[in-house]
Amino acid sequence: MTEDAVPAGELYTDGFAADPYPTFARLRTDRPVCPVSSPRFDSWLITRFDDARAALTDPRLSKDLYGPGQHYLRIFGPNSEGLNRNMLNSDPPEHTRLRRVVSQAFAPRRIEALRPRVAQVVDHLIDKMLPQGQAELMHDFAIPLPMTVICELLGVPPEDHDRVLDWTQVIRTSGSTRRPPQEERAAVQEAQLRLHHYFADLVRAKRDDPADDIIGALIDAVDRDGTLSEAELVTTTFLLVFAGHQTTADFLGNAVLALLTHPEQLELLRATPQLLPAAIEELLRFDGPLPVASPRIATEDIEYEGVCIPRGSIVGVAINAANHDPAHFTDPDRLDLRRVRGPHLGFGHGVHYCLGVSLARMEAQIALAALLRRLPGLRLGVPLDEVRRLPAASPFRGLLELPVTFAA
Repeated sequence: MTEDAVPAGELYTDGFAADPYPTFARLRTDRPVCPVSSPRFDSWLITRFDDARAALTDPRLSKDLYGPGQHYLRIFGPNSEGLNRNMLNSDPPEHTRLRRVVSQAFAPRRIEALRPRVAQVVDHLIDKMLPQGQAELMHDFAIPLPMTVICELLGVPPEDHDRVLDWTQVIRTSGSTRRPPQEERAAVQEAQLRLHHYFADLVRAKRDDPADDIIGALIDAVDRDGTLSEAELVTTTFLLVFAGHQTTADFLGNAVLALLTHPEQLELLRATPQLLPAAIEELLRFDGPLPVASPRIATEDIEYEGVCIPRGSIVGVAINAANHDPAHFTDPDRLDLRRVRGPHLGFGHGVHYCLGVSLARMEAQIALAALLRRLPGLRLGVPLDEVRRLPAASPFRGLLELPVTFAA
């Protein structure tokens, strides 16, 4: 890494975790393409909207982390390949093949058919919270909702939902415990191994007892025409579980917090519920759950904004910085639920555009509508500066806890 790299001490702090947008604004203005040193790995960061959008489709920025550079070891550590060799970390034509197998399961028509079941899960979770007059909204609502939905879609037995959730949360909350770094890494590696073994065993069980679910469809793709390998079947299942709940859960927490800290926008949404679809897009632009897109590798020297990113560099596309670029969004740091909808990058762009976008939007619409309708007087249960967040070095932007109160 070059000597002029932005040091970790400027980016990976509690203050940055609480509000990264002033730092993103400074980088967009002064260093829109810059090397960054971080606790996880050194990389280059792209922060302006036009550059970010171009980088997300630049074939010179590869998503294949498993080439000669062994980048997956630097980024994800030991035991990661068994879970991370999937369509997220691949380029066409491999990406095209892997994505095609699961794309039908997430077709908008099929997802829309899930609406009654999602509403049922939402009401069940709120029913449990309602008599108490208070809740920890991440643990009680935002995380179990998408986890339940994606597990049911995949065919994970109900009695295993909590186990899968516990293992994924070890990975999600890495860096937020008081454990020494070595113990933290060991815990993540153990969770990865347990998830790999679990999904491998589940696939074997479903071969003996076929079911009409996504895992059943993936098994059929393996057995019918070899579209997927056995290993790819397991890694695809893991990807769908993790991606299918993680970002939605973090989005719901971020969205509720944004509304509670902008009461005029909250009241606008209560008074004008037809704004909800547009409000979700604005909330995603305003404070999305994936601040930096998953890593890319420069396959050759690449120039952006007159700056050369050397071949072999890890490159991060700062989605949340791009979504606050004043060149594309008027007064971008203001939450405006009536904002004329623009082309934000919250769901990505190009061939890696979020496969589960229809499911995420539908879950968010049902969840936020129900919370606003059924929890009158919803407000923060602690001062804003006491809300616990994922660490700044996390690849996700989300909350560890969101205590709220409401009228019982």
